[in-house]
Amino acid sequence: MQKITPFLWFADKAEEAMNFYVEVFNGAPRKNTESKVVSILRYEQGMETPGMPAMEGKVLTGVFELDGQRFMCLDGGPAFQFNEAVSMLVECEDQAEIDYFWDKLSTVPESEQCGWLKDMYGVSWQIVPRDLGKIFENPKAINAMLSMKKLDIAALKAAAEA
Repeated sequence: MQKITPFLWFADKAEEAMNFYVEVFNGAPRKNTESKVVSILRYEQGMETPGMPAMEGKVLTGVFELDGQRFMCLDGGPAFQFNEAVSMLVECEDQAEIDYFWDKLSTVPESEQCGWLKDMYGVSWQIVPRDLGKIFENPKAINAMLSMKKLDIAALKAAAEA
């Protein structure tokens, strides 16, 4: 049973983001995984906070799952923005998965570094090989990673074995 659930604050695109993430994860070259929107509770007429834009019909709370990991989200207005201090880590089985998630999620090229990217909603993601810890047992692999944007498993392993 999951005890900690990431909660994401979107300005006004929570439903769009949930649907996008579910589509991306369901299209991934993984087997036996399911991603889905679980529930959406919407703001009703009159549910307004002073200083916040009208949110009628927007997501008050949304629940979705990506590969079995539950997330919650809401449309909370523009008061807070995502930043790189928090990111979602996706462990990939192979280079094909890394390439897939990178191509689907990365939309801010200037924020790409060391396997980190930022998506169209401002959420930061780390797209890494599942065995990254083993690869990084050799500091040469870490040095190789520092020059990469999208991680290249073969190059990391070659550096680790050098």
